[in-house]
Amino acid sequence: MQNRLVFWAIFLLIIAAEAYGFVAVRTALNLTSLAARRGFALSYWALTLGLWALCFWAAATRHDGAIELKSYLLGVPLVLLAAKLIVVFPMLFEDLTRLARWAARGFASDAAAGPGATPLTRSQFISRLALGLGAVPLLALIWGMVKGKTDYQVRRVVLRYPNLPASFDGFKILQISDLHTGSFNGNTEPMRRAVAIINAQKADLIVMTGDLVNDRAPEVEPHIEALAGIVSELPIFSILGNHDYGDYVQWPSPEAKRENLQRLARNHAKIGWRLLLDESHTIRRGTDELAVLGVQNWSAHRNFPKHGNLARAHAASGQAPFKLLLSHDPSHWEAQVLDYQDVDLTLSGHTHGMQFGVNLPGLKWSPVQYSYPQWAGLYEQGRQKLYVNVGLGYLGFPGRVGFLPEITLLELRRA
Repeated sequence: MQNRLVFWAIFLLIIAAEAYGFVAVRTALNLTSLAARRGFALSYWALTLGLWALCFWAAATRHDGAIELKSYLLGVPLVLLAAKLIVVFPMLFEDLTRLARWAARGFASDAAAGPGATPLTRSQFISRLALGLGAVPLLALIWGMVKGKTDYQVRRVVLRYPNLPASFDGFKILQISDLHTGSFNGNTEPMRRAVAIINAQKADLIVMTGDLVNDRAPEVEPHIEALAGIVSELPIFSILGNHDYGDYVQWPSPEAKRENLQRLARNHAKIGWRLLLDESHTIRRGTDELAVLGVQNWSAHRNFPKHGNLARAHAASGQAPFKLLLSHDPSHWEAQVLDYQDVDLTLSGHTHGMQFGVNLPGLKWSPVQYSYPQWAGLYEQGRQKLYVNVGLGYLGFPGRVGFLPEITLLELRRA
């Protein structure tokens, strides 16, 4: 019932955005003749409905090739919708003002302004103001599609622990996540650029926290050479994310789906990564130890899989005094991980920061926060910490605004 209400609320919001967008543009253009108004209406709605039709077609056939083209067909209507949603507010305010004026003393139209009226009517002013406000997210999203999606950022975080073994004081962990290599459609230049940035950080340990591909194992194969160029003295550890299992593809048989996952595991090995499947690896410095646990995808949300077995990975970690857990979905932290109080640091990804939001000092907002309490950056409960990386790649919308592609460098320090 709740899902149905959410669906209808979103549907009505889209209808309102499209209707107000149409009215705003028509009013701002100040079309005087009936023929011009009719021509504009036909052109506007033909283009709008055509773009939505292409969007739905791209969504329905997104696994059947032409991935980059279809990502843009998905993105363009959403970019325009974001602008129209901003238009709704001043236009709605104008309508509410008219309604209040009508209720108080009768509705006074703009046409009755008289010979002393200014050339720009109130309606035209509000419409142009709304369009100006709508241009802000429109231009931001266009920038996100052209530049933002590969504008790689290094986030540096210092984490302090009283129980950190002395030999690991200053130990640097570099995290990447959600590469979604299928979205790059074979273009290897961005990944090579990301690898150069990764190597420049001189991290002690490098980890990848899931979603190497969108759906299919071959998506990463054009990028194996570039990713194999990541330099590390310690093993590079990786885990699986929800997209890596191929759950969103119609496979011809269960065997084909299993073979896809096996091929993906082989691709991890070809890159030089050690794929952790509910297991643990111990890193030693002298007599000091640090355990790296890696679990398969486990989500508290019912729409995502629960493959991981944290109990098995935890048992394999033994009595290591510091434990680092790699778990793709951050909802795992509150649902299970906090029950294991000796898991000091959990690294997750998955949310992408929804690839859209506001990310300023003192102000962090994205629609994804209404589904995930922990969705970007650092979270703490007692001694335990969670860091959520917003991802290196992109999926669906071919861009990023606010939450740019991230390479995280975490430095462990003794408290």
